[in-house]
Parts: sequence; C-alpha cells; structure tokens
Amino acid sequence: MWTVAHAIAAASQLLPGVAAPDGQTDPRWQAIIRVAEFASSNPDEVWQFAALWGSHSDPDIRAAVATCIVEHLLEADFSSTFPRVAALARANSNFAVTVRLCWEFGEARLPQNASALAELKKELKHAV
Repeated sequence: MWTVAHAIAAASQLLPGVAAPDGQTDPRWQAIIRVAEFASSNPDEVWQFAALWGSHSDPDIRAAVATCIVEHLLEADFSSTFPRVAALARANSNFAVTVRLCWEFGEARLPQNASALAELKKELKHAV
C-alpha cells in the first residue's frame, strides 16, 4: 500500500527526468498524480513537493504540478493553501507560471476564493 512518503520518494527518483515521446504515457506525470492522491490526507507533505517541483525550470513538470497537485490543494482547502501559493508565486517566477496554469475547482470556485485567485493570476501576469 502506498503512503505519501512512498509516492514522494518514487516521484523524486523520476524527476526531473525527460518527457515521454508524444503519444506515450509520461511516467513523471503518473508519479506526480500518485503524489496528488494524498492532497486531502497529507496536504503539508504534498505542498512541500508541489513547492519544490512547481518551481522547477521544466515547463512540463510545472504543468503537471499545477494541474495535478496545486489545483487539488486549492480545491480541498483553499484557506490554508492559498497564502502559501501566493507567497511562493510572488517570490519565484517559475512557481508564478505554475499558478497561472491552475483552474478553479471545489473551494477555489467559491466567489471570494475565485476572485482572490483571479487577482493573484492578474498580478503574476504583470510580474512575469
């Protein structure tokens, strides 16, 4: 049975790696998805992973982190996650790009939260 530690260790062995050829399943994305499965049960560990790899120079890894992890952390617990996301995005241009790739789901769709995320994305667009 997988634990968050196992999922993070397995992903860390593959990353940054090289993207799979077009049309093939990318094991890096699969590993990131496996980490994301723990977003609700282990948000702090998943956040640390997202902060690290969402700041990476590889745009494909950042896209995977945005759509598979950051979106789900914001979806499940916006009030705890958003301040972390905003602070790192303002401090790290790569993570800013990661955040700009995120869509709103769950708690991130609530009007006040959606507005805060939209304002952050607008701010980041001008900063990057």
